Amino acid sequence: MGRTEQLVFGLDIGTRSVVGTVGYKKNAGDFTVVAQVVREHETRAMLDGQIHDIGKVAETIKDVKRSLEKKLDGNKLSEVCIAAAGRVLKTITVHVDEVFSESVTVDEEAVRALELKGVEKAYTEIKKNLVNDEENYYCVAYTVVRYYLNDFQMGNLTDHKADRIGADILATFLPDEVIEGLYTTVDKAGLKVANLTLEPIAAMLVAVPERFRLLNIALVDVGAGTSDICITKDGSITAYGMIPMAGDCLTEVIANNHLVDFNTADEIKKDAGSKKRTIKYKDIMGLEQSVTPLSVRNELDGKISEMAHLVSEEIKNLNGGKSVSAVFVVGGGGRIPGYTDKLAKELGIQKERVALRGEEVLSFVNFPDASYKRTPELVTPIGICLNYYEKRNNFIFVNLNNDSVKLYDNNRLTVADAAVAAGFPNDRLFPRRGKALEFTLNGSARLVRGELGEAATITINGHEASASSIISPNDDIVIRESTVGPDASYEVMRLPEYKKGEIVFLVNGKNVICPRYIQANGHLVSGFYDIKQDDRLELLNYYTVAQLLEFMDIPYEDNVYVNNEKADKETKVYENFKVTFRLEEEGPNLNEFIEKTKAEAEETIEDDEETGENGSEEPEATGKTLVNTEIVVNVNGRNYVLRGKDRYHFVDIIDVIGFDINRPEGTDVLKTINKRSADFADPIKAGDVIELKWI
Repeated sequence: MGRTEQLVFGLDIGTRSVVGTVGYKKNAGDFTVVAQVVREHETRAMLDGQIHDIGKVAETIKDVKRSLEKKLDGNKLSEVCIAAAGRVLKTITVHVDEVFSESVTVDEEAVRALELKGVEKAYTEIKKNLVNDEENYYCVAYTVVRYYLNDFQMGNLTDHKADRIGADILATFLPDEVIEGLYTTVDKAGLKVANLTLEPIAAMLVAVPERFRLLNIALVDVGAGTSDICITKDGSITAYGMIPMAGDCLTEVIANNHLVDFNTADEIKKDAGSKKRTIKYKDIMGLEQSVTPLSVRNELDGKISEMAHLVSEEIKNLNGGKSVSAVFVVGGGGRIPGYTDKLAKELGIQKERVALRGEEVLSFVNFPDASYKRTPELVTPIGICLNYYEKRNNFIFVNLNNDSVKLYDNNRLTVADAAVAAGFPNDRLFPRRGKALEFTLNGSARLVRGELGEAATITINGHEASASSIISPNDDIVIRESTVGPDASYEVMRLPEYKKGEIVFLVNGKNVICPRYIQANGHLVSGFYDIKQDDRLELLNYYTVAQLLEFMDIPYEDNVYVNNEKADKETKVYENFKVTFRLEEEGPNLNEFIEKTKAEAEETIEDDEETGENGSEEPEATGKTLVNTEIVVNVNGRNYVLRGKDRYHFVDIIDVIGFDINRPEGTDVLKTINKRSADFADPIKAGDVIELKWI
């Protein structure tokens, strides 16, 4: 640029005007403005910070360029530094979670993966609302609003043990079409872009020196169409935001109330903050009118309150739901009286902590022309020039897997940022799990996660690197995507319920402990069964009679009773049910044995009746007469009366006491008369003490 090679040319392309500044920096402590030109747009070629008419804005820039070149004694300007307005930034907050298959110690890589997952989700959410799917966005900043450890809010996740981590991520994106519009406009004005930054960053560079950025501060740049917001914390810029309300909305109120054109209303607004006693103007009817500055301020009070409220809400939103420690206000729109006090009240902080930044922050700037004033309007134009010397917040190019990738340089670019910009999926950077196994157990959904694979292998300029490695312009990055681990596999025996599960039955008076059976999709399976995707597992709380006998290695016979009820093979036996049966080797069928004994007892009685006791003659021959006798015996501790016969045998008490031979409750029968072992055919007499029970 000839004489101007040591000079920096900065353009602040605003909604109402274009400010061109040319200057130079001798050392870190000062900046000298050689020339400055301000031109207002003849038409509303820009609205809310967005270029609507590229041609008309380009003509205004040409006019600024020519005027500056005259002030520079005809030296030509060919390169320019510009800034994208906060209006074009898109900010979104998303929540993301990462669930681990088992408790792990969280490392920095896991936290980084979680954050990038949030950025990727934010990008996806923004793309959903786009008409043109081809439109590209650059992530210019993101901040973690809050972390979660096992669903509880946590300040720092690193080194904690967790089953689940999460984060609320606030990400800010810059649309490519806006950048292209700026580049095209500047190109039409005969200039090339030397550096591009964001207007909030340019203003921050001047209004909030780096030593203040450890504090939680908000910068509000109140322009004509928008109020741009920037938040600092812990030494860096953490968030950007914007509300589409600024100086022009106040001008519109005046235009409507006083029936004047927009430019006249803007002049009235400026004079409202002056010390004039009256403001004179002509309305659209050509009539002379006058108004006091106080009455204008009163007219604007409601709109100023609304603007302060919206800005405070956005500040809180960008700052994790809470107020900041202080607010610096720049831009012409912030000069309206009462604005800073209202903003302080909305934020709940002392009014002294919300202040206009102008002369005091521009004290390092030298203005050889005495007509220049150090006002808040000049903060952003000077910041655009100074940003050139910082060599940051510009676009850089890197080579990723042989493809050129354009990135917005936010001073902390990493391999992961390049991968996201190139459309390389975030999950291909970090170890990937094999396919999860999903099934149900007794109707409840279960999931077993697959195993982790290997992380991506990354090199920068041939040297080993990681996803979080810092990158520089023109770096050659190679990423070989991560691998997928084995799919999940799980045997039935690994189910906690199956391991602990057992079922107890009372079989012939003894406890029999059995493993619980399990069904997969209605079919019985063993503990070695490999669970399949979408299996329906049911852990049974019963056995069938056939299953129980099979487990005990006993052949089934039709002599099994469950809780004293005759059972078949399919009868279900639940926990602690009583099962009885008689094994073949235990002797002949008891029922048959008793019936046989009864028959034998009857024959004995008939023989006695014919021959008399001990084989004597017929009763008639002896002169005796047979009569029915009645006796009382004690059976199992209770007295019973036997009647209807002349003689009684042990077998006769079966029907009297209701002893059910068809429902065995043991494997044998105890039979005693007066504590001596007895048989069913043994005679009994009055007063005998008898026992008859299952054993």
